[in-house]
Amino acid sequence: MYAVIETGGKQLRVEEGMSIFVEKLDVQAGETVVFDTVVAVSDKTMKVGTPYVEGAKVTCTVEKQGKEKKIIIFKYKAKNGSSHRKQGHRQPYTKLTVTKIEA
Repeated sequence: MYAVIETGGKQLRVEEGMSIFVEKLDVQAGETVVFDTVVAVSDKTMKVGTPYVEGAKVTCTVEKQGKEKKIIIFKYKAKNGSSHRKQGHRQPYTKLTVTKIEA
C-alpha cells in the first residue's frame, strides 16, 4: 500500500516504514505529524482525489531536524574584473518515518 502526499509544495510517494526528508516543519523530534493532504492512495485499487482523497491520512513520526550539505553559489560576469560573488546555502529539512496510512 502506498500514498502520495503533498507537503512543502512537493508531492511524495510514501509507504509504511519508509523514511522521507521534507521541507522543515515546526515540530520536535519524537512527535507525530498527520498529513491529510493525500492526493492518491493505492492498496488493491487506486483512489485519486479531486484535489485530495476524502478521509485519507498519513501518520509520521519525526526522527530529527537538520540541514543538508552546503552548496556554493558563485555568480560571475566575464570581462569585468570586479564582478563575482560567492555565497553558500544549507537547506533545512525534517526527517520523518511513515508509521501508518489510512484510506
